Parts: sequence; structure tokens; C-alpha cells
Amino acid sequence: MSLWSSPLARMKAIALGLLLLAAALYALATALLPGHPGWGYLQAFAEAAMVGAIADWFAVTALFRHPLGLPIPHTAIIPRKQARLGRNLADFICTHFLATPQVMAKLEAFDAAGRLAGWLRQPSNAEALARQLVGVARYGLNALRDERVIQFVQRSATRRLRELDLARLGGQLLDLLTHERRHQAMLDELLAQLDLLLQDEAVQRRIAAGLSGEFSALRFRLFGKDIPLDEKAGQWSADKVVRRVSELIGEISRDPQHELRGHFDGCVARFVVRLKEDPAFRLKGEQIREQLLAHPALAGYLRQLWDDLVDWLQADLGDADSTIRRRLESLCLRLGEALATDAAMRRWINDQLLEVAPALVERHREDIRRYIAERVERWDSAELVEQLERNVGRDLQFIRINGTLVGGLVGLGLHALTRLLAG
Repeated sequence: MSLWSSPLARMKAIALGLLLLAAALYALATALLPGHPGWGYLQAFAEAAMVGAIADWFAVTALFRHPLGLPIPHTAIIPRKQARLGRNLADFICTHFLATPQVMAKLEAFDAAGRLAGWLRQPSNAEALARQLVGVARYGLNALRDERVIQFVQRSATRRLRELDLARLGGQLLDLLTHERRHQAMLDELLAQLDLLLQDEAVQRRIAAGLSGEFSALRFRLFGKDIPLDEKAGQWSADKVVRRVSELIGEISRDPQHELRGHFDGCVARFVVRLKEDPAFRLKGEQIREQLLAHPALAGYLRQLWDDLVDWLQADLGDADSTIRRRLESLCLRLGEALATDAAMRRWINDQLLEVAPALVERHREDIRRYIAERVERWDSAELVEQLERNVGRDLQFIRINGTLVGGLVGLGLHALTRLLAG
């Protein structure tokens, strides 16, 4: 490795060069001093510069290792105090960077919701996020082919079905659908469809044919000849039935308080109560459920359904023009636009973060403190020294350089003062 291969090596070389230069100047001044007393000033400068350079070299080196490998007391400070250094560093970070007021002030000024909205509104970011989500989904789909996963899904689905109370669930569903007489709208639609059905000529002919069979015994004898009346009676009765039913449907549709609507309400209410509370209905529901679960076709159907779902997902996610990816990208863009235009929602998100942040900081601060302290303590001492010296060693070499120059100037000043007092 070249002497000038790194900033640290170059600064060490400069500091050493100044020491050697001071030594050369000292030798030169000492040799020439008998010829002229002025060389004493250079000698004093160089001597003090060497002392300052060596003293500061010792101080800087003692931080990281034993100078010259000698186990001098109070040297190799960082390796010896590694555990305490870790604790002090952890305390410093937790006190000055992870204190709740500092974190809350930073989080409040950060405007996380606004930044999220701005980030999602960028098409490139939305596309990148959608691509990452698709990648994660494709990776996860491979696990869904595992037989253990399939068996787990089947067992979970079967267990959930076995826990269902079909009768009560049906009652609750009907109760929801009939809340505030919602079922009356269904009744109106049903009556309207019935009216349309009765107006159909084919249906009327079938009604007439059915009624004609009931009048097949009717005969009218005229001039010694039997004349059947069943066809005429059937058609007439069919017309009367259709007309009367249409009139009744019209009456019910126009009158929200019609008597038949009340009967319908009562029937539905009683049926809902029976579904919820009648043991016979519950037993029937359990029997239907068990028959369904015991049927061998159910397991095959669930497995085929699962395979089809996974096949479709894999095919789509592997397509360059994936529908899911495009939907995710569009969803991200819409979410960004919606957040950007909805100040109330952004405030809500920021408020939620501000509300939950103090508890999270308080809960995890000590964990972070312990992690930093333990990490530094377990760090290999040689690696720790190398990392610290690499990052701060260059600046520490200025101590050696400044010590050389300042020491020389102090020595020069002291020599001059001594000569002045002596003269």
C-alpha cells in the first residue's frame, strides 16, 4: 500500500515529516551554535518542536493502542474502556437524539402525511412501489403451492365452517336485510316482476289451459248436441285471475300500509326469530353443515378453487402488462392525489403518528440503548480501533502538527525571554 494511499496515511506522514525536520534543524543548529549565538534560537525552536511532536504523538497513539507496544499505564484507552464507551455513546444518543421532546418536535415538523402524498403522486414512485409489491407477491405465491400450506388452508376453512351456526347466521342476515323495512323494496320488485309475468300471453295461455281442465265436465246440450264450455270458461277465468291479481299488485304498490304488507312483515319477523332461536331450525342448520363438510367433493372443490386462484395470480403477476400491477400503480397514484387534496386526512394521519409516537419512543428507547451498548462492547477491539482511527485519525494528526509548531514557538519564546533576562 502506498504511503499516500489514504488521507490518514498522508497526514501521519506529514506529522512525522515535521518531527524529522525539527530533528534535522536541531542537529544543524547544535553544530553551528559555537560559531554564532543566533543559532541558539533555532536550536531552542527545534528542541521544543521535537518535544511537542513526540508528546502529542504519544497522546494520540495512547487513545488507540500502547505506544511502541509498551503497556504504559493509561494508554490504549479506547480498547480498555470499550464497554464504558458503548454505554456512554448509548446514553448520549438516547438523551440527545431519542428524548421524547426532540423526537416529537422533529416528527411534527416532518409532516409525514404530506411527504407521503407528494411521494405517491409521482408516477415513477407509484410504478416502483407497485413493482416491488408485485415482486413480493410473486415470491410469496411459490409458498402457496406447498402441500403443507394447502392442507393448512383446507383445515382452516373446514374448521371455520364447522364453527358456523347457519340458522343464526341466516337469521342475523335477514334481520339486517329487513331493518327499517328494507324488505318491502324487495316485495315491490317481486310484485312488479309477477305482474310482468302475468301479462305474458304464453303464461296466460298456460293458466287458461290449467283452468280449462278444471271445467272439463261442463257441457251445454243444444239441438241434441253437446257443446263443451271448458275452453271458454278457462279463458274467461284466466282473464279474471290476471286482472284481479294485477289490481291487487297495484293496490299494494300504491299503499305502504296495505294489509298484505303487514302480513309480509309479520311472516318475515317470525321467520327471523325462528332462525335465531328455534332449536329445530338450529339442528337442521347443523345437519346441513355436517352433510356439506362430510361430502368428499368439498375438499376437492376447495383444493381446485385454491389451485385456480394461485394459477391466475401467478399468470397475472408474471405478465409484463399485469392487471394487478396496473391496479396497484393506479391505487398508489389515487391515494397520493386524495391525500394531497384532503388536508383533514393529512392532519388525521399526522395526529395519529404524534399520538402513538411517545409511547413507542418510551417503549423502545431502552432497547436501543442496550443494543448500542452491547454492540460496541462485543465489537472486536482491533476492528473498533481501526474504524475509529479511520474516521477521526486524520483530524487527530493535526494535534501532532500543531504540537510541533506550537511547541517550537513556545521554545523559541522561552529562549528569547531567557536571553533577555540574562542580558
